[in-house]
This record gives sequence, structure tokens and C-alpha cells, in this order.
Amino acid sequence: MFRAPFWRAVAACAVIAISLVVTFNAAPRLGLDLRGGTQLVFETKDSPTVEADAAATDRAINVLRQRADALGVVDPTLVRSGEKRIIVELPGVLDPRQAAEVIGRTAQLAFHPVLGAAEQGDGTAVRDENGQPLKLGPAAITGDGVSDAAESSDPQRGPGWWVSLDFRDAAAWQKLTGEAACHPQGDPQRRVAIVLDKEIISSPPMDPSVPCGAGIPGGRADITGSFTHEEARDLAVLIKGGALPVPLDLVEQRTVGPTLGEAAIKASAEAAVAGLILTAVFIVAVYRLAGLLSVIALLCYGALSYAALVAMGATFTLPGLAGFVLAIGMAIDANVLVFERAREEYQQSPRRGLRSALDRGFRNAWSAIADSNVTTLIAAGLLFWLASGPVKGFGVTLAVGVLASLVSAMLITRVLAHAVIGRIGPRLSGLGSPGAVRTWLTRRNPQLMRAGKVWLAIAGTVAAVAVAGLAARGLNFGVEFTGGRLVEFATSRPISAEAAGQAVSRAGFPAAVVQVNDDGVSVRAANLGIEEAARIEQALEAQAGEVTKTREEFIGPSLGEELRRNALIALGVAVAMQLVYLAARFRWTFGAAAVLALVADVIVVAGLFAWLGKPIDGVFLAAMLTVVGYSVNDKVVVFDRVRELWTARRGEPFASAVNGAILQTMPRTVNTGLGALFILVALMFFGGDSLRDFAVALVAGIVTGTLSSAFVAGPAAILLGRFDRRPPPQPAAPRERKVRTGSGAVL
Repeated sequence: MFRAPFWRAVAACAVIAISLVVTFNAAPRLGLDLRGGTQLVFETKDSPTVEADAAATDRAINVLRQRADALGVVDPTLVRSGEKRIIVELPGVLDPRQAAEVIGRTAQLAFHPVLGAAEQGDGTAVRDENGQPLKLGPAAITGDGVSDAAESSDPQRGPGWWVSLDFRDAAAWQKLTGEAACHPQGDPQRRVAIVLDKEIISSPPMDPSVPCGAGIPGGRADITGSFTHEEARDLAVLIKGGALPVPLDLVEQRTVGPTLGEAAIKASAEAAVAGLILTAVFIVAVYRLAGLLSVIALLCYGALSYAALVAMGATFTLPGLAGFVLAIGMAIDANVLVFERAREEYQQSPRRGLRSALDRGFRNAWSAIADSNVTTLIAAGLLFWLASGPVKGFGVTLAVGVLASLVSAMLITRVLAHAVIGRIGPRLSGLGSPGAVRTWLTRRNPQLMRAGKVWLAIAGTVAAVAVAGLAARGLNFGVEFTGGRLVEFATSRPISAEAAGQAVSRAGFPAAVVQVNDDGVSVRAANLGIEEAARIEQALEAQAGEVTKTREEFIGPSLGEELRRNALIALGVAVAMQLVYLAARFRWTFGAAAVLALVADVIVVAGLFAWLGKPIDGVFLAAMLTVVGYSVNDKVVVFDRVRELWTARRGEPFASAVNGAILQTMPRTVNTGLGALFILVALMFFGGDSLRDFAVALVAGIVTGTLSSAFVAGPAAILLGRFDRRPPPQPAAPRERKVRTGSGAVL
């Protein structure tokens, strides 16, 4: 019979082989923020005759898809989100004006007889292309009656373009034109009005050659006018695609230039490489050969998580790349937990050998690893459920990273370590010594919990300073939460903030928020339209030379309010779910203490961003939920050890167990925190503004989360323990060991 180590080795080899095959044979799907293009989010509205339900939204998607195909967009993506929202991704389309006008226009086409000229001020009149008011009769032909439409030109007919139409019902067209031809030349009733979305786009009179009553046979017609090629093509696309069954409201628009996406990919790759090298050097320096094995497993983790994302068809976004890079640092956590536990086991029973200590380390660390990863998965699930746009990709990446790190640490690292550890000396393995941090703590044995009230007072003071920042300066909500339009420009010449602000003011937006950074100029305003953004671009060119729009983002006011509400719900639900999970996993006093420390962490990070004036957007939400997961992760490790020590030292005060747990888990906390900080420092150094703010939030969250585990959650658990008089848990009964003798008997 094969033993468990054999099957673990087989499983590890299979996982690595499959990951490598997928990695080298499948191309990743890049989001528009990485490859360039425009994303539009439409919301369907009820019409007088049609309710905007899921079926009507699906019919609208079919119309939009025909329009996107007719525009020549390569690989467009159109999906329904919920019952009433449509997400349209148009790679390579960088002009949001064209995309929004052509893709989302209602396109209600109709052909009307003209009943005559109308009086000025007549509310029922419609103005023709020259501004003359006309009275129209009921529609004789609707857009459904058009079988084909195409832009046309003919040098023999002169310059210009027109739209050629083919009608399904040739008789209806012949009747309409025949009746119009019966009126004398110059009479408005000799015209046929072509109406698109309640606006006359053309009202040509009948040619004198058209006989009265006979009309134009053949079911063909031309829409003429002063069309450019693009205007004629767009009109043909609208007509041929058909009318939308329900009106659409543009609630979100994001446009990213391809150069910005290339720069983001390059920055993320550089951050990943730099962070991985720093983490590898650190982990090898601390754990020697065991650390080297974990680095190998970490490389396998990268291939595994990447292959899983590609196989799932997940879309890589900028926040998703940041999550992928961050997960490299967080993936080392499980290895550190195991190695630190193995060190403890070896110090307690060196005679049993390194391999036995390592096996017990994997077994005893599993509880803390599982609990901490569940809390991170909760945060990732909330991001996917409540976030919008590219931030959803961060939630997916984070969840896949957590699961891949479990496989990396508990399977691949274990197989590698089992094959090597035990064949080498304790010193070279890195597990034979307790480590510098643990040695110092053991020698000093600081009684941190004796000053528990002092730590809580200091934490309260820091939180008060953060709240003061929130009250005095408020949060700088980005366009994602306030609604409006954000446009970012790259300039060929440097420009000062004052000059940029004056240029935007001259363009008609004195109240716009203008920021100048290393990447260019960003402008944000609530009432900034597409045409106004083009006007601002022209105004900046007079001051900063050549100006190129690199990114544009529009959020409708209703969607901004919804996203802001969802962000608050996400944070609230995250905290509540962590409390419920911790209370069920441990006891309510542990859960309440952890959540109290967690709230302090959130307040401190939010207060820091308020004092610094940094934007609060979807990327910040992703960072905050990651902070929640990381902070609870750290507290789970501490409380898991508290429960273990409290059970083993039933005769000692509870405060002694808390103090001992904090000291015993501190090496893991320091090593894991440094591993994550290396990655974040790399993101801060190589990333752009959005990644830099993301890294700042996480650095602040990791530092506060680490400190609050010892100096807030620990003292709070001691104070709350006075309200829970239940005794510590009973120690688990030792498992009966069975030894098979040579004769086959079992002792």
C-alpha cells in the first residue's frame, strides 16, 4: 500500500504539470484598462409600451451587438448585469462620443407624411433639418420595415455621402411616395419626413419625375444630406441594427488608452519581480533551506494561480494585477506559520527529529491557516458581490490567490520539505533554531498585558486623531462614488497646478477639481460632458503642448450613489461577518475584541486618507476590504494560540495566556508582515498613482492591523473576559497510538 506522502507527491506533480501546460498554452484575457478601449454601462428604462425587464434587456443586447459588429469593433463583449444593466466593452474604441452616440442611441426610425407647415410655438410640431416647423401624420413605415441600410457615394452624382435603404414592404413605400407626389412643387406636403428619435434627419421632396399615385417602385430609397463618410456609416448602422426595444440611460463609461494599459502591465510585472526577489531573499535568510523550498513552492503558486485564472476565463484588470502581486506576499503566510510551529515543536522535542517536528508543524498550524484564509475569502466575496468595474477582478484574483496559496503551502511545500528535511542537519534546515526574534522574546519575556489599559488609551488617541481628520477635512470621494466625469491627460510639457486650473476655468469649469502629478493632469467635475472634456483638452494644449487623453471615466449620479451605498454595506457586512465567524469559531469575547480592533484599523486608514486628501474610490474599497481580511487573519492566529495556551495552562490567569500567545506568534507576525511589505513597497515604487494609493492604504492597514492584534485585541479580550465566566476549553483527549508488532498484533 502506498502511503500518504506518496499520494501527496503525485498530486503535487499533477498540479504543477497542469499549471505549466495551461500557463504556456493559454493567453490571458485582458480588461479594457490594460489593453485600451471603452466600457459602457447602460441601464434600460421603461417605455410607454414596454417594461424594462430581463427579456427586454436581452433584446436590447442583440441590437447593440449588431451595431458593434457593424462598426467593425474587434471582439466586442456585451453582457447583462442584473435585470436592467448592460455592460458593453469595445476594445480599441477610444472615442467615447462615437461609442455612446452610435451604440446607445435609441434609434426609433419612422417615415411620416408631411401634413403641412406648422405655426411657431405649436407644441406638436417637429422642426425639419432647416429649422422649419412641420406637422406630421402618423408613421407610415417604421424601422422594422427597413431590410437593409448602407452608406453610399458616387462621384458621378457629385461629392458627398448618403444612406441607401431597402424596404421589406415595397408597396407601403410606393403608396407613401405616391400620395406625396400628388401635391404641387413647393408644397410642404410633397415631402416625406424621415424621423430618427423624434428628430427629422431628412425631409426630401418628391422628384418631379415621380408620378402622382404611382410613387417610387422597387422598395428602394436614399437618405441624402450633408453627410460625411462617418456620419453616413453611423446612420446606416443605427437603421440596419434596428430600434432598441426600450430606452437606454448611460450610467457608466470608462475609456483607457493602450499606452496606459501597457505601462500598468509593465509596472505590475516589475513590482512582482522586485517583490518576489525581496521576499525570497528575506525568507531564505530567515529559514535557510526550508525558506528556499518555500520560494520554489511560491513560484509554483504563481503558476498555479495564473493558470487557474486563465482557465476560468477571468479578465485581468489593473486592480486584479495589483491583487495578484499582493497575493505573492500574502501566500508566504501559511509557510511562515508552519515553519514557526515546526521550530517550536523541535525546541520542545529535539530527540524526535526534524521531520517529526515538521509534520507536527503542518498539523498544528492547519487550524490557524484555515481560519485566517476563510476571513480573507469573506472579503474577496464581498468585493466580487458589491464592487463595480475592474475592482471585481481584484476580488476574483484575491480569492483564487488564497486557494492557490493553500495548495502551495500545504501540498507543494510539504512534499518538498518531506523529501529534504531529515536528511540534513538542523542548522542548515533553518528549523533547528528558534530564530532571533523568538530568542529575544524568550529571554526578555515582556509582560505586555500588564499595561493593557495604557495600550487601549493610546489606541483610542490615535483613533481620535483619525476621526478628527474625517470631521475636519472629510473624505475626498472619487468620481466612482460621487458621480460625474474624470478625465486624465498626458502632456508633452510640464504644467503647474495653477496654470492647469486656469486653463480648465477658461474652458468653463471653474469649480472642477484639477490635479497635476507625474503622469499628467486629471480633471474631475460633476457636470462635465464629453464635448466639454474635448474643450478642456484644447484649453490645456495652449499651456502644455501636445495633450493626449489617457483615461476617461464617467459615473452617473444614480450609479455613484449606489456604489457609495454598496461600499458602506460591504464594509459593514465584512465587519459583521467576521464577528459572527470569530464568535462561532472561538467565543463571543474573542470575536468582539477582534472586531473592536478591526474597527480601529479601518478608522485609522480612513483618517490617514482624509488628512492626506487622497481619493476614496473603488481601489480604496478593495484595499480596505483586504485590510479587513488581513487584520482578522492576524487576530485569528493570535486567538487560536490564546485558546491553545489557555487550555494547556488552566491554572494560570487568562491574561497570562493572552500575553504568551502574543509573544509566541510575534515571529510569525513580523515575518509575514515584512513579506507583504516588500511587495507593497515594490508597488509603491513601480506603480502609478492608483497603485501607489492602493499600496499606501495597505501598508497603513498592515502596520495598524499588526499592532492592534497585540495592543487592542489582546487587552480588549481580557477586559471582555470579565463578562464571560465560562472556564477555558477542555484539552483534547490524546489519541491512542497503535503500534503493529512483527507478529501482526496491534498494541
